Amino acid sequence: MFKEREDTSMIKEALQYITDLRAGSEKTEVIEICGKTYANRRLQRYGEIEKAASLEVHTLSALLEYIKSRGESEFTGDMILHVESPKTVTLISGLNEERSREILMISRAEVSEFRFSNWYDQERFIIELQSNFEHTPDLDAVMQFSGNVEAKTTANYGDDGITQKATISKGIASKVDAIVPNPVVLVPYRTFQEVAQPASNFVFRVRDNGAPEFCLIEAGNYLWRNEAIENVKEYLKDGLKAMPEELMKKITIIG
Repeated sequence: MFKEREDTSMIKEALQYITDLRAGSEKTEVIEICGKTYANRRLQRYGEIEKAASLEVHTLSALLEYIKSRGESEFTGDMILHVESPKTVTLISGLNEERSREILMISRAEVSEFRFSNWYDQERFIIELQSNFEHTPDLDAVMQFSGNVEAKTTANYGDDGITQKATISKGIASKVDAIVPNPVVLVPYRTFQEVAQPASNFVFRVRDNGAPEFCLIEAGNYLWRNEAIENVKEYLKDGLKAMPEELMKKITIIG
């Protein structure tokens, strides 16, 4: 009997020891090192101001419609329309009393993605050109050349890596040597469809890999991005002008 009581007492002591260890491990300790305050665990604050979950759309018109529908009653403070890139615009609240902001809406443009600097076979290249670019004279020239070039006919005119020639079909039976057009000015779909698509220069390359393959390489150091952002900003400014003046004054456009 005495042995059983002793065993029970030891078990209780062991359980109490484990409980004390756990309580000690859960205790938050705050220390100061080199003038900085640290805690040994991540603390979750209670009573923090809740933020709205952001909505996502894919057009600029939807973004403007949201602003107009909410009006002055909901937008009581300053707001920001941030043109982050040619394909992304966010509607952000002003600073609250805790010096933080919330993102109310994000508009992401849905654009056809042409893989620049990648090689395409003849058929795929022509399809991609028709799907992802606005019609221009230079686009016609590239399509005509790439659609008529024959296999095993490409040759370099020089060592600059740009100028090339190839044999293309002309008419039903005749063939001629043609210079690969370079550089070409093309207008890909790279931003919101509501605004003008910026044009930029491209290097057009062709190679023979058993069959003709084609590649477009962006030139101009991506200056088109700045133009696209300005186009988006102008569209938003025009859209806000159609809204009540008091609402328009609350929204700042940056990009």
